[in-house]
Amino acid sequence: RRKLRADVAAAFPHLSAEQLAEFIPNKEELNVIKIYSHKGEAVTVYMNHRNPILFEIEKALYPTVYTLWLYPDLLPAFSTWPPVLQKLAGGADLMLPGVVVPSSGFPQVERGALCAVTLLGNRAPVAVVVATMSTAEMLAAGMKGKGFAVLHTYMDHLWEYGDKSCPPALAPLVTDSAEKESAEDEEEMEKKEPVISFSTDPLQHVDVGDLSLKEQDSCAVLMGTEGLEESRAAETAQDANAEVQREAEDSRTPQEQMDALFNQCFFHALKCKVKKSDLPLLTSTFLRSHMFSCCPAGQQLDIKKSSYKKFSKFLQCMQQQRILQVKELNKGVESIVEVDWKHPDIKAFAVPEGFSSASAAQDSKSEDREQAYHAPEIIPLYGVSTKMIPLFQESGHRKGSILSSSEVRNIIINYVKTNELVDETNKNFVRVNAVLCDCLLDKSEQDEISKLKWDDLLSRCLERLQPLHQVTFFGQDPIVRKGNIEPIDITIAQRSSNKKVTIIKNLELYGLDPQCVANILQQKVQASATITPVPGTKDRVQVQIQGNQIHHLAKMLLEEYQLPRKYIQGLEKAPKLGRKK
Repeated sequence: RRKLRADVAAAFPHLSAEQLAEFIPNKEELNVIKIYSHKGEAVTVYMNHRNPILFEIEKALYPTVYTLWLYPDLLPAFSTWPPVLQKLAGGADLMLPGVVVPSSGFPQVERGALCAVTLLGNRAPVAVVVATMSTAEMLAAGMKGKGFAVLHTYMDHLWEYGDKSCPPALAPLVTDSAEKESAEDEEEMEKKEPVISFSTDPLQHVDVGDLSLKEQDSCAVLMGTEGLEESRAAETAQDANAEVQREAEDSRTPQEQMDALFNQCFFHALKCKVKKSDLPLLTSTFLRSHMFSCCPAGQQLDIKKSSYKKFSKFLQCMQQQRILQVKELNKGVESIVEVDWKHPDIKAFAVPEGFSSASAAQDSKSEDREQAYHAPEIIPLYGVSTKMIPLFQESGHRKGSILSSSEVRNIIINYVKTNELVDETNKNFVRVNAVLCDCLLDKSEQDEISKLKWDDLLSRCLERLQPLHQVTFFGQDPIVRKGNIEPIDITIAQRSSNKKVTIIKNLELYGLDPQCVANILQQKVQASATITPVPGTKDRVQVQIQGNQIHHLAKMLLEEYQLPRKYIQGLEKAPKLGRKK
């Protein structure tokens, strides 16, 4: 209990000593249970007063919604519209278009920061999330794309472990005079419910007693249409003002301006950043580490706002002009293999004022790469195989249809319920009919098994589907590949004179430039690092560095690049640190 209190104090430093003592009491009963998520991850849950207060995944502590209702200011909070809650509870992540922009601005968070999600009009959090980009990156992206990965929500299975209470009605904090005036006006107009309802239309009036949605057991605090229209009008006015200012500065269309910015950063990067020794260079690395660093202050490269729409099409255009050559060295991964630095367009390009010299840019190249890297988002997918067609054809899917794990789960559940296969005596079991027998059971099992547990049914189904995975690199379109993604493979090999070397493979699959990783490791550990071809392959390379450098490599991949541990193989081979005598 003392260790847990210390861990909570370290994880949530805003808690006072009194709050900490109240949160983790000395004498009251505190239970610890272990559960498993649908992905198979082990989750440790801490229970107090029959409610889950904390959950732990991979030695990281997270508060539950029950805890956040007691301490609503424990995490930086972002608001969304009440209808979005149902999507979040169903397993969806929070996209930036669904985040409400407050007049006081967003809280400043970094990528990977733990945050809370609230509903508009109520300060009680309804979800615990992790930011997938910083506040500055959200605004720079034009509030588009995925902003938060959802860990836990009100109405999910973890919430069901508690007393299933609803979020309390907590009035939003009024930060400026304009909001205070509007709040006072609303209090006069809504004498009975000053916070709950913002609508003056009696047909749209929301009474406290009607807030309990019996069908979904939710108590979302709703906002009337006038409040929504005012917020949207304010956002539209801000966007319009910004657009007028941009057009006043430049008479070109926004698309033409973005095309010109891409051309400028492209030629600047080739002239000042890239050397012949860097080739072949991943196109994703070229965009992220070279072109982004050449972008003028106050501007942001966004391929979606250009006429090209995709970075690959932009490079194809440059290739047609014979400025460079792009090849697909690995399946689904393109690299720049050749650059014509004598091309007239490169020679004629003048570096804009305010940028450092080419030599200074080259010196800071590895640092820029390290800071700009974003770990790709990897989602396991499943393809319908020939054997599984009878099970999925009722839901309108055929051979080759690509589904997520949650979609597969919902299809199986609907199939079982539609065909009334839930065992009447024990609802934890499903009766095996002819279709399930043919699709999920081996020949030796078909005469022996007549029922399956729900978990066994779902796991068997996923095992018999074709494995796929989707990789989304920062600023690029998703790529779907067959099979499971190969992990970054780290091995220790013995060389002559009993010397050891560390070998790292498959870095390209995660958008990491092997040459960049080798340069950074070489500087950190002061040991020789080289790039060599992977034996038995034509176009793949591996990094080889002297000594057992797994400790340094683990710190770089896990902490600096924030790659999930499950995608790294071989970390257990790190040397054991002995005590110095």
